[in-house]
Amino acid sequence: MASYHLSVKTIKRSAGRSATAAAAYRVGERIECQREGRVHDYTRKQGIEETFILTPKDAPDWALDRSKLWNEVEASETRRNSVTAREWELALPSEISAEDRSQITRNFAQELVSRYGVAVDVAIHAPHREGDQRNHHAHVLTSTRKLEAEGFTAKTRVLDSAKTGGVEIEQMRGLWADLQNRALERAGEKERVNHRSLETQRDAALERGDQLSAEELDRDPELKLGPAANSMERRAKAMAERQGREYKPVTERGAVVHAARQARAAFREMRERLDIARETYEAERDAGQGRVSAGLAALRAAAAKDREAGRPGEGFRERLARVTGQSEDRDDAPKPEGRNYTRERLKEIMEKDAGRGGQAAVHKLDGHSDPELGNEPGREESKPSVNQRLKGVLNKPREKLEIEDERDQEKEQEVEKDRDIDRGRTHSL
Repeated sequence: MASYHLSVKTIKRSAGRSATAAAAYRVGERIECQREGRVHDYTRKQGIEETFILTPKDAPDWALDRSKLWNEVEASETRRNSVTAREWELALPSEISAEDRSQITRNFAQELVSRYGVAVDVAIHAPHREGDQRNHHAHVLTSTRKLEAEGFTAKTRVLDSAKTGGVEIEQMRGLWADLQNRALERAGEKERVNHRSLETQRDAALERGDQLSAEELDRDPELKLGPAANSMERRAKAMAERQGREYKPVTERGAVVHAARQARAAFREMRERLDIARETYEAERDAGQGRVSAGLAALRAAAAKDREAGRPGEGFRERLARVTGQSEDRDDAPKPEGRNYTRERLKEIMEKDAGRGGQAAVHKLDGHSDPELGNEPGREESKPSVNQRLKGVLNKPREKLEIEDERDQEKEQEVEKDRDIDRGRTHSL
């Protein structure tokens, strides 16, 4: 599935960066920075598929020389905290060909040149050999000043201003989404990218009545695997495919992500089956069929979805049970089969909570209701709280309190007599 990414960053001297170093690193070349007197050599860098420079039509010829171009960019900025370059980082669809990826990147870079009059240096990178093999991307480095016949001139304030910068970037984000979607359509892909925020996409889905898409967009973000776990899971998945067996996660984070994805897929399938059954039932009823006949037709239509998907051996109920059964612990300690350790841990946490509330929660987790909790044989009475004991004392009748006071006084008198007798014995000795 194609994913959308476009980010805009700045190269600032205040952060200790330079345009010459940024350009050399992204294109994998050697550039000597005349302002700093340093050589930035990245000729050993791998994974660079294509590089090119685009400039306005009246730009000088030296602008096509990468070293000269970025040294002139540095020379045109005189302040210690100047922003010398701007980088547009683009994710390229892995579903399209390398030629199409190059073409849509070039079209985007040309739009930057035409719109803002800047010089643009492009580097298209292949996925890292140890990373996600779908991660084709491009680094588009632009000057922050217009490039004209006499060289670099005015700053592109339209991108720097708080009032106009966000609007301009949002328009370029829309352009990049359109370029990708046209390329995906030419490649015969059904999926499309969307540059809008999740909130905006969710609201649009609700407006068109697509409740399922709105719920999918409203879900919590997925747990991030990280580079190491991601690499391990990809290797495990590739090995499972080669061996013709089912993929099983090898890391704890991978198991959580895999289970969440399967649960979402099962939920989507359940919604689709319900929609098919509802539509079939309504159509049969409109055609004059009775409720029983329409209901049977709806059930047959829902069951046909599994056959179309090529899963006749395992029904939806079995797949859902298999998904929900993957919440067991994944440590190396041997455990008896058939136990849900996540459930047991949850019960232990609940049981630590003193009082009826914690016990009631545990019994509800086990499928018992509140009346059953009170009638459970052998259950110990919960200890009354301090507040309850204080209320019991205050609410006692006055006669009972006086009787208890008299008993206390008698006990004190007996204790005093014992003490006097002990003192007398001591003096007689």
